[in-house]
Amino acid sequence: MNRLDAALNVPLDRRKLLAGAAAGIAAAPAIAQNSIDLGFPGGQSQFPLTSSFPGKGEMILQRTTPPLLETPMEVFDGDVFTPNDRFFVRWHWSGIPAAIDVDQFRLAVRGRVKQTLSIGLRELLAMPRVEIAAVNQCSGNSRGLFEPRVPGAQWGNGAMGNARWLGVRLRDVLDKAGLLTDAIAVRFTGLDTPVMPDAPHFKKTLTLDHARSDEVMIAFGMNGEQLPLVNGFPIRLVVPGWYSTYWVKMLSDIEVLSAPDDNFWMAKAYKIPATPHASVAPGAKDFPTVPIGPMVPRSFVTNLREGQRVAMAPTIAAGGIAMGGDSGVAKVELSTDGGKNWLPATLGRDHGRYSFRRWDARVPVAGPGKLTILARCTNDAGASQPLEPVWNPSGYMRAQVEALTIEVAA
Repeated sequence: MNRLDAALNVPLDRRKLLAGAAAGIAAAPAIAQNSIDLGFPGGQSQFPLTSSFPGKGEMILQRTTPPLLETPMEVFDGDVFTPNDRFFVRWHWSGIPAAIDVDQFRLAVRGRVKQTLSIGLRELLAMPRVEIAAVNQCSGNSRGLFEPRVPGAQWGNGAMGNARWLGVRLRDVLDKAGLLTDAIAVRFTGLDTPVMPDAPHFKKTLTLDHARSDEVMIAFGMNGEQLPLVNGFPIRLVVPGWYSTYWVKMLSDIEVLSAPDDNFWMAKAYKIPATPHASVAPGAKDFPTVPIGPMVPRSFVTNLREGQRVAMAPTIAAGGIAMGGDSGVAKVELSTDGGKNWLPATLGRDHGRYSFRRWDARVPVAGPGKLTILARCTNDAGASQPLEPVWNPSGYMRAQVEALTIEVAA
């Protein structure tokens, strides 16, 4: 029995440990030890750092209840897979269960199916397994960098992470229930609940064809271990290439629908402008919108930090990570002259189309002073990051080329 199986087939003592961890979340224990300046324009950008959440190392504290924890950028300069204890956390509602009894837990499969199911964890563990490397990124990642400022969690660039997800195909679970001929969509709900009685439970929906694709899965493993409690233990939905709003945590209910979903979280929330790069002019109104969906290419310099002083040399090392969104990373290019000329970076190992990919380059230095480095990713489908700023009133889908400025010492 491997570590993951052992962790999920657990005795009472382990369940008590999980209950204690969840209680720690409910008690909001986050005590800030230090702080970090995320360098946001036009407003507050100083945030506390905390190591007080169960199973987490030092994280940027965006919010305590419900927990919103951001990964510091230096973490991404290590392994291309984000450590579980530094993986970002985002919940919509603070009604997170104080205990998970793995023996009693059940996943319901119902709606337009031939047979309603109630599946236990051991039954899931016995099904054929799949593993996929995929980036999980909040729709509002980098919202704090939007100009002009928009409301919502003021994330820096660290509301994202990359992991190897282990679980079972959603399609295999749906096939166990059998689908009726009028089935067109699949809706997912987790165990978290709103604190106000009239607030809508968090529910997200995929089309039937998407839900039955090879990639969409129900995960119980993350980087070779069980899911951390705050990242969705015991199971979560994994939708590679799509923003994390669809990656429902503590997944407990799957409902097959015969009509498009008009619940709040699909019909009103997480809508983006139906424009190139989901971008509109600040102040624009009455533009058409669509539900947010696939991610887009992004790239970041991770071995240098904003404002860092480096010694003068003919070239300096620049390295980082890129994601292709819903396609693989084809290339990463760097510019030090505002995008007039581009230098190709060397790509590291390809872990799959949905994974982060490491890149490295030597950047030429003309002389002492400020040096601004631009990093641009192009994916296998030909989509590339724009130089122009992306803006929308929800602060979603920031995709533009990011600029990092350092100081070259004489």
